[in-house]
Amino acid sequence: MSKTILVALGGNAIKQADDKGTSEEQFANVYKSCRELVKLIKAGYRLVITHGNGPQVGNLLIQQEEGKKLVPDMPLDVDDAMTQGQLGYMFEQALGNLLRAEGIRTPVAALVNQVVVSADDPGFKDPTKPVGPFFTEEEAAKLAVEKPDWVIKEVKPKEVAKRFRRVVASPTPIDNTEIDVIRKLIDVGVIVVASGGGGVPVVRTEHGLVGTAAVIDKDLAGAKLAELINADVFLILTDVAHAKLNYKKPDETDVKEVTLAQMKELADAGHFLKGSMGPKVNACMKFVENGGARAIITSLDHAFEAITEGFGTQIIK
Repeated sequence: MSKTILVALGGNAIKQADDKGTSEEQFANVYKSCRELVKLIKAGYRLVITHGNGPQVGNLLIQQEEGKKLVPDMPLDVDDAMTQGQLGYMFEQALGNLLRAEGIRTPVAALVNQVVVSADDPGFKDPTKPVGPFFTEEEAAKLAVEKPDWVIKEVKPKEVAKRFRRVVASPTPIDNTEIDVIRKLIDVGVIVVASGGGGVPVVRTEHGLVGTAAVIDKDLAGAKLAELINADVFLILTDVAHAKLNYKKPDETDVKEVTLAQMKELADAGHFLKGSMGPKVNACMKFVENGGARAIITSLDHAFEAITEGFGTQIIK
């Protein structure tokens, strides 16, 4: 049987840092990403795809707030669902078109997918998930006055001018409510796009599932989905080829193949920043801890080499 790879695409797969965020730009980026994924599909691998939504949901929140004097604004969980549908549509169309151009008739299906979190998760008290655009220190200070309900934090090193960003609650994913549907689709050969943007966050109540105001980290949600579908590999594609030791220092070095125990030591030593590589490393370690054979962090343009040649940061048991 073909190996199953859970591919988690970073924000740069959809919106580059200098993009305005137009539909045309996002479609172009999605097509570029999907061309790399097609290489893996042609090689016989089964893919399940997830993606971030931080820029998109942050921009949608701004649109909601600016437009609420004319139409009712939607809560954050509904915004999550809206961007999940938007981006799922882009991946369905782009990947489907590229596969058909190669003579491959494999269907692609994107789900509006709920992910369960705990109402008592400490993430609700300490928001950490960046959404929307980056701001300078001056812009952040002004927004703190104009929008007192926003939480704005410094998410990049001080040498970066635009290093502040709005943050929202980011609880830990517990379960995926559509997992049975996802498994059935995989079994019949469908390429599934699921858990997009970390999934729509819901909590279990005596009355059933209820949405909650949060954006789940897409890598943690991807690791949970990879675990639930028994994926062979959890592959995080980001904007760098390797995780780094001593990042941006004279003795910076690449992390290549390491054991889970070795990666834990490096993480505990503080090598991976909370606002960037830290969540990706954490998600990879969780996947391997929970029985996964291999987790990989690399750049989009090295996805094929990462699977076939061991390129990138590879974490094994």
